[in-house]
Amino acid sequence: MTGTQIHKVQTTLDNGPFGKVNIRFETGRLAQQASGSVQAFLDDETMVLSATTVSKEPRESFDFFPLTIDVEEKMYALGKIPGSFFRREGRPSEEAILTCRLIDRPLRPAFIKGLRNEVQVVVTVMSL
Repeated sequence: MTGTQIHKVQTTLDNGPFGKVNIRFETGRLAQQASGSVQAFLDDETMVLSATTVSKEPRESFDFFPLTIDVEEKMYALGKIPGSFFRREGRPSEEAILTCRLIDRPLRPAFIKGLRNEVQVVVTVMSL
């Protein structure tokens, strides 16, 4: 793999009575095999990774745009490790499902009409 460039953008937002927050976006550091990835940091405490992959060939059998949004809220982001026999994260919470919908609704119209390639967006909460 060739050397990747790391790009960073940082700004400060004034939330009025809630104070100021620093937001930083980075690309090129994680998920290098994905078609694109972005890390978002909020005050250097919260980190979210979004990675997107796109299939190379369109699916002719689909008469719709196959966009999949997955939001993964890992237990280790909260500092908890599942200690039960199964050690599984389980199914997504209702909040994660609603977050998927909040991402899907404004993102879907941004793609060109008639696109039939499968697109998957995976959003992983890395730390809170």
